[in-house]
Amino acid sequence: MTEARKQRHSAALRRGLRLLVPALPYGWLIVFFLVPFAVVLKLALSQATSTMPPYSPVLSLSEGLSGLASFVAGLTTDNFALLVEDLFYADAVLSSLRMAAMATAILVAIGFPIAYAIAKAAAGWRPLLVMLVMLPFWTSFLIRVYAWIGILRPEGILDTVLLWAGLIDQPLGLLNTNAAVLIGLVYCYLPFMVLPLYATLDKMDWTLLEAAADLGSRPWRAFRRITVPLALPGIAAGALLSFIPIVGEYVIPELLGSAETLMIGKTLSDEFFKNRDWPLASAVAVVLLIVIVGPVMLYRAIETRRLEAAR
Repeated sequence: MTEARKQRHSAALRRGLRLLVPALPYGWLIVFFLVPFAVVLKLALSQATSTMPPYSPVLSLSEGLSGLASFVAGLTTDNFALLVEDLFYADAVLSSLRMAAMATAILVAIGFPIAYAIAKAAAGWRPLLVMLVMLPFWTSFLIRVYAWIGILRPEGILDTVLLWAGLIDQPLGLLNTNAAVLIGLVYCYLPFMVLPLYATLDKMDWTLLEAAADLGSRPWRAFRRITVPLALPGIAAGALLSFIPIVGEYVIPELLGSAETLMIGKTLSDEFFKNRDWPLASAVAVVLLIVIVGPVMLYRAIETRRLEAAR
């Protein structure tokens, strides 16, 4: 092989590698996101039936173009129209967003001091403290939620201790209430808030607080004007990591909530498995995805502007 051919072969190989690197994540998104989303969207545009599968139309490639035309003609947007007309589904979405917003606000209020304390701890203690935050992940999510049933039920640990201490006269009855769901959400998603916040605070230049103190700034003012703004990327990341899965949460409302607990994940499950209305459940899933993508796009736009300003 001549030197010129070797150079051309090497250049072609480099071009192939440059194309392969971005192609891998795009291929991953296509296979594991776009294709499943297309299936769900197709189901959302179908009609519920009592047959198996419980929807129509079903695409038959053996019928050729006539089968494709019949398939397209059978698609309908009636399920999305029903979601708009029936206020039950709008209430489920709003209730999920409200519950997720409340849980996220509590997570920020609890997670920030924990992350701040870990970041300020001695270097030798930080790995242990981070491990303690991650320790709940070593136990099954379902088992942890079931444990809260034993804690919150009328004869459970919480009421027993409070009655023994004389702080209450009768059981609180927290189980099967929205308060119990909120407690479960905050407990289960706390690591998702603490870890991004700690990662941000750990990189912070603490000499800025010393400089502020030397210039006469009070600790609270320095915290508000320096620490909080520098921690905003971690707060935003933790809030998204918590808010997004909480909106679609199913297990916690099902186990700790009541029949009146209205969240979109529970509604979606009921449509799939109790009502066997796969098309309507798929339409709910599509709407849920659209609702969730909004905050992600907003965060991405804010982060892009922040990075451009930092340059």
